[in-house]
Amino acid sequence: MGKAYPIYKLAVITAGLLFTTSYSMASDLSHQITTDDFFDIGGMSSVQLSPDGKRALWLESRWDKELDKSQQDLWTVTTKTRQTTRLTFTNESESSPQWSPDGTYIYYLSKITHEDKQAPFNGKKQVFRISHNGGEAVPMTKEVEGVSAFSVSSDGNSLYFLTSKTVKDEDLWAGMRASHDKPEYAHGERKTNPLYKLDLQHFKQQLVLDDDKVVWQFSVNNDGSKIARITTADNELVNLEGWSDIEIYDTKTKTSKVLADTAWREQAPSPYGWLLGLDWHSDNQQLAFRIDFDGHPGKLFVSNTTKGSLLEITRPDDVTLSAANIHWRPNSDEICYLGADHARVKLFCTQVDDDEQGDTRTVIKGDLVIGSYSFSHNGKKLVFSHNGLDHFYDLFLADANSRRAKYKRITNINPQVDSWILPQIQIVKWQAPDGTSVEGILDLPAGYKKEDGPLPLIVQIHGGPTSATPYALQHRSYGRSTFTAKGWALLSPNYRGSTGYGDKFLTDLVGKEHDIEVKDIMAGVDQLIADGIVDGDKMAVMGWSNGGYLTNAIISTNTRFKAASSGAGVFDQRLQWMLEDTPGHVVNFMQGLPWEKPDAYTHGSSLTHADKIKTPTLIHIGENDQRVPTGHAQGLYRALKHYLNVPVELIVYPGEGHGLSKYQHR
Repeated sequence: MGKAYPIYKLAVITAGLLFTTSYSMASDLSHQITTDDFFDIGGMSSVQLSPDGKRALWLESRWDKELDKSQQDLWTVTTKTRQTTRLTFTNESESSPQWSPDGTYIYYLSKITHEDKQAPFNGKKQVFRISHNGGEAVPMTKEVEGVSAFSVSSDGNSLYFLTSKTVKDEDLWAGMRASHDKPEYAHGERKTNPLYKLDLQHFKQQLVLDDDKVVWQFSVNNDGSKIARITTADNELVNLEGWSDIEIYDTKTKTSKVLADTAWREQAPSPYGWLLGLDWHSDNQQLAFRIDFDGHPGKLFVSNTTKGSLLEITRPDDVTLSAANIHWRPNSDEICYLGADHARVKLFCTQVDDDEQGDTRTVIKGDLVIGSYSFSHNGKKLVFSHNGLDHFYDLFLADANSRRAKYKRITNINPQVDSWILPQIQIVKWQAPDGTSVEGILDLPAGYKKEDGPLPLIVQIHGGPTSATPYALQHRSYGRSTFTAKGWALLSPNYRGSTGYGDKFLTDLVGKEHDIEVKDIMAGVDQLIADGIVDGDKMAVMGWSNGGYLTNAIISTNTRFKAASSGAGVFDQRLQWMLEDTPGHVVNFMQGLPWEKPDAYTHGSSLTHADKIKTPTLIHIGENDQRVPTGHAQGLYRALKHYLNVPVELIVYPGEGHGLSKYQHR
């Protein structure tokens, strides 16, 4: 388990990386990766390029032991000199940064509490503004209930923002229900989101729209004539999942129109889709938006809100749409979006002319795992965050026009990694029992060679399942790089149902959970054993969320693993449909409701097969997890501890949800 291997310098060649920087891998690779290193890694998100392309900003997250949480601050870099500046130092995480159109200011959401607890310093999220050079942040709003989202107008003169108000239902029992802390599975009161407009010249505020709707996202077109909103009548996530609408509000006539949803409801493979990602073209008419489905490929649409036409964008082969950040490239007719493609995440731009789709291009070539991206005001420059094989997310600058765009790295927010002894990361392929080609990411100890003999194996399974493990360096609190540092091999299989391998590969899992993906994973394990890389007598399996579900599935269908760690994993599909906050997920994969498909719910539950479990198991769950409620962990624990006599431990993390937000719990 602690076997050491000779260390040699690994040459990592990434297609498209056509330059040499000071951020190259250090020659002195001396640091063995430890669990504690996880807490020293900075994360990067929400990258935004200034209008003139001379500066870029991002949100950088760091774990803070004293605050017992991860902390997110605002940073900038000058693209020419690569000089970085930290702009915020609060104890609360900043979010949603946006440049002013002239590049003078940066607007963002934050919450600050003063002793008197009066707005804007009442601990609720407010919009703040800070100079791009730094200095004191100035609050722009002072809403008693805080601000959930905002947008600066294209001329920089106005600030649109959503606040919150409580609407009580009018019926006999409304008062009784509303008096309870959280009527999560009933009704009684709703939090709706009025939209306001603030004049940034005179700081006069006016109500734009209040129709008692819950607003999940909004977008204002360039001339302020139309406002797009994703709305539901209720705050429950179950209503966002399949019952959400896109509404277009005309600010001149003060009327709203709901976009006809036939294309993404009635004609979709599932009615349970999540609308997301609104973005207006500069012509003030075309609105781009996305919808995602559990178990099915997401869709991208462009609606001409004046003509009433709708265009569905066809994706490149094998590509699955990824994330919500879709953007029209400025000064062009290209709609741009991220797509998962064989364990990479790439940026694609598709030409749209007169309601017809034109050419689609991959903006940056190479083995990229892009997190977020942004264009300059003229559309010629592009910044993006990228997680590579020898670094975590960092900022890169590229030419957005070129079909052979070169890119250069302009930040190094984790310089400590330059001295790390990194794992060997490679893509491995195998065949499933039905002949389907399956891939996974294999991490091996630095310096390991096949002639050194077989290694103990950790199978680490990604969540989702409509997701994928990327071809990139990762170090999580829940495994990955720490295992290779201790002499383990680690396999992260992108099993059937994973994104980036074509629509059929994705949808093959529907109706076959607890079966086809388990066979995919075990076929990969068997291939590594046959190749002499893995010792079949020294294997463990772990995962979180759907990875926890599949950990449960694997140990309930075979006894080949010596240990298992099941994090927030479903144990019973009926219980999951009854209790989780997004029941459409279960309906999609079971292909019906519990009373319609009882056999599917039975077969898809590890509870049904629990008597086969012999593997010692560690179970993790958040006390307040609404995505995979605690009953699943309790049921698995009860079965193993009291009825099956299998070594087991259950850890319930106080106050946590589906992920672990506290430092001590991580």
